[in-house]
Amino acid sequence: MMKIKINNIKLEVELTNKNPITAQKILKALPITSTANRWGDEIYFATDVEIKRENPQQEVEVGDVAYWPPGKAICIFFGKTPISTGNRPKAYSPVNVFGKVVKNLELLKDVKDNEKVEVH
Repeated sequence: MMKIKINNIKLEVELTNKNPITAQKILKALPITSTANRWGDEIYFATDVEIKRENPQQEVEVGDVAYWPPGKAICIFFGKTPISTGNRPKAYSPVNVFGKVVKNLELLKDVKDNEKVEVH
Protein backbone atom coordinates (compact mmCIF):
# COMPACT_ATOMS: atom_id res chain seq x y z
CA MET A 1 0.00 0.00 0.00
CA MET A 2 1.26 3.44 -0.92
CA LYS A 3 -0.07 6.68 0.59
CA ILE A 4 -0.29 10.01 -1.22
CA LYS A 5 -1.02 13.25 0.63
CA ILE A 6 -1.97 16.44 -1.22
CA ASN A 7 -2.52 19.21 1.34
CA ASN A 8 -5.12 17.66 3.70
CA ILE A 9 -6.27 14.98 1.25
CA LYS A 10 -4.97 11.51 2.06
CA LEU A 11 -5.19 8.82 -0.63
CA GLU A 12 -4.50 5.12 -0.29
CA VAL A 13 -3.11 3.39 -3.36
CA GLU A 14 -3.19 -0.36 -3.80
CA LEU A 15 -0.37 -1.56 -6.04
CA THR A 16 -1.28 -3.79 -8.99
CA ASN A 17 0.72 -6.39 -10.92
CA LYS A 18 0.19 -4.62 -14.24
CA ASN A 19 3.69 -3.04 -14.25
CA PRO A 20 5.72 -4.64 -11.44
CA ILE A 21 9.07 -3.07 -12.39
CA THR A 22 7.50 0.39 -12.32
CA ALA A 23 5.86 -0.26 -8.93
CA GLN A 24 9.13 -1.59 -7.48
CA LYS A 25 11.15 1.44 -8.66
CA ILE A 26 8.57 3.90 -7.31
CA LEU A 27 8.52 2.14 -3.91
CA LYS A 28 12.34 2.23 -3.74
CA ALA A 29 12.27 6.01 -4.36
CA LEU A 30 9.89 6.79 -1.48
CA PRO A 31 9.37 9.19 0.14
CA ILE A 32 8.72 11.55 -2.77
CA THR A 33 7.86 15.24 -2.32
CA SER A 34 6.63 17.25 -5.29
CA THR A 35 4.09 19.80 -6.54
CA ALA A 36 0.68 19.00 -8.00
CA ASN A 37 -0.37 19.92 -11.53
CA ARG A 38 -3.91 19.58 -12.95
CA TRP A 39 -4.78 18.47 -16.47
CA GLY A 40 -8.54 18.04 -16.63
CA ASP A 41 -9.43 15.39 -14.05
CA GLU A 42 -5.85 14.23 -13.72
CA ILE A 43 -3.29 15.20 -11.09
CA TYR A 44 0.35 14.68 -12.03
CA PHE A 45 3.60 15.50 -10.30
CA ALA A 46 7.27 15.24 -11.18
CA THR A 47 9.65 12.74 -9.58
CA ASP A 48 13.38 12.04 -9.85
CA VAL A 49 12.61 8.45 -10.82
CA GLU A 50 13.52 7.36 -14.33
CA ILE A 51 11.60 4.35 -15.63
CA LYS A 52 11.24 3.11 -19.21
CA ARG A 53 7.94 2.09 -20.75
CA GLU A 54 6.90 -1.27 -19.31
CA ASN A 55 3.38 -2.20 -20.48
CA PRO A 56 2.25 1.28 -21.53
CA GLN A 57 -1.32 2.27 -22.27
CA GLN A 58 -2.98 5.57 -23.10
CA GLU A 59 -6.60 4.79 -22.14
CA VAL A 60 -6.83 4.21 -18.38
CA GLU A 61 -9.51 3.75 -15.74
CA VAL A 62 -10.82 6.20 -13.15
CA GLY A 63 -8.68 5.71 -10.03
CA ASP A 64 -5.60 4.47 -11.88
CA VAL A 65 -2.20 5.65 -10.68
CA ALA A 66 0.48 5.59 -13.37
CA TYR A 67 4.02 6.66 -14.21
CA TRP A 68 4.50 8.89 -17.27
CA PRO A 69 7.99 8.16 -18.69
CA PRO A 70 8.51 11.34 -20.80
CA GLY A 71 7.82 13.62 -17.82
CA LYS A 72 9.20 11.35 -15.07
CA ALA A 73 5.87 11.97 -13.35
CA ILE A 74 3.24 10.09 -11.38
CA CYS A 75 -0.32 10.58 -12.60
CA ILE A 76 -3.60 10.05 -10.76
CA PHE A 77 -6.66 9.80 -13.00
CA PHE A 78 -10.04 10.64 -11.46
CA GLY A 79 -12.09 11.57 -14.53
CA LYS A 80 -11.84 12.80 -18.10
CA THR A 81 -8.77 14.58 -19.42
CA PRO A 82 -8.77 17.18 -22.22
CA ILE A 83 -8.13 14.46 -24.84
CA SER A 84 -10.66 11.89 -23.55
CA THR A 85 -13.02 10.73 -26.28
CA GLY A 86 -15.50 8.91 -24.03
CA ASN A 87 -16.02 8.82 -20.27
CA ARG A 88 -12.65 7.18 -19.56
CA PRO A 89 -9.51 9.13 -18.78
CA LYS A 90 -6.90 9.29 -21.53
CA ALA A 91 -3.26 10.06 -20.75
CA TYR A 92 -1.35 12.63 -22.80
CA SER A 93 0.85 9.77 -24.01
CA PRO A 94 1.22 6.13 -22.88
CA VAL A 95 1.76 5.53 -19.15
CA ASN A 96 2.72 2.57 -16.94
CA VAL A 97 -0.27 1.92 -14.65
CA PHE A 98 0.98 0.54 -11.33
CA GLY A 99 -1.75 1.22 -8.77
CA LYS A 100 -5.35 2.08 -8.00
CA VAL A 101 -6.68 4.67 -5.53
CA VAL A 102 -8.87 2.82 -3.02
CA LYS A 103 -9.77 5.72 -0.70
CA ASN A 104 -10.77 9.40 -1.12
CA LEU A 105 -10.52 9.60 -4.93
CA GLU A 106 -13.51 11.97 -5.10
CA LEU A 107 -11.62 14.59 -3.04
CA LEU A 108 -9.12 15.20 -5.87
CA LYS A 109 -11.59 17.59 -7.57
CA ASP A 110 -10.53 20.19 -4.97
CA VAL A 111 -6.78 19.98 -5.70
CA LYS A 112 -5.22 23.04 -7.33
CA ASP A 113 -1.94 23.54 -9.20
CA ASN A 114 1.18 23.97 -7.06
CA GLU A 115 -0.19 22.21 -3.95
CA LYS A 116 2.37 20.12 -2.06
CA VAL A 117 2.38 16.36 -2.72
CA GLU A 118 3.95 13.77 -0.42
CA VAL A 119 4.17 10.07 -1.27
CA HIS A 120 5.00 7.46 1.36
